[in-house]
Amino acid sequence: MSTATTAATTNGLSAGARLAGKPIRVGLMVPINNTTMEGELLGWLPEGSTVRTLRIPRGKGLLTEETLPAYKEAAVELAKQFNESPVDVIAYGCTAAGFILGPKGDAEIAERLSETTGKPVVTTARSMVQALQAIGAQNISLLTPYQDDVNIRLRAFLQSGDIDVEHFDSFYAADVVALGQITENQVDDRAKPLCKGDVDAMFIACSQLPTLNVVDPLSKQWGKPVLSSIQVTAQYAMQAVGKK
Repeated sequence: MSTATTAATTNGLSAGARLAGKPIRVGLMVPINNTTMEGELLGWLPEGSTVRTLRIPRGKGLLTEETLPAYKEAAVELAKQFNESPVDVIAYGCTAAGFILGPKGDAEIAERLSETTGKPVVTTARSMVQALQAIGAQNISLLTPYQDDVNIRLRAFLQSGDIDVEHFDSFYAADVVALGQITENQVDDRAKPLCKGDVDAMFIACSQLPTLNVVDPLSKQWGKPVLSSIQVTAQYAMQAVGKK
């Protein structure tokens, strides 16, 4: 069970991507296989922010409706460790889990984690909808790494916020090993054909996909907003701390 506390420095990440504001202390929860979110979250957060990461145990297979209950209970139990160190906000970065749970289930796990830790909780799944609604995006292009079952649930999650997917592509990663091998350049290459004129924005889903150095350049080239799971989680973690 891995934990880490890391001060935010540039570490080769795009300093221009950082959000403005005072440093915050994030307690991050991700699947044990996630090697991307901690570092990229720090790349978005203000300089001096810290992230302490708890990695939720899971097998090499992708999450399913059958394996999710045990995964969810493991997350709630693991979250008790945040009581041992100071954090300002909990970020639940398990995107596929959020989509499988649906909006109601995602809100329920956020509430349980908040009760366990005594801290505000943001989920990546909910942050996705809120961020797209905030910019008035009703029709989007969507890029994911998921198999069809999760993609269907992701579309439904978006539709719960009156957001429709007009253009779509996926890496269809077979398992967490394949997912972890997707590179930043591959994300950029697959995203570019989705830059269509008839949508309001693009969303790149999954907190394992590297997007820190993709979204801003792509948005500038296209002239429309490009958002990602890690980016919007950072945004709403900042807002949650500001509301305390």
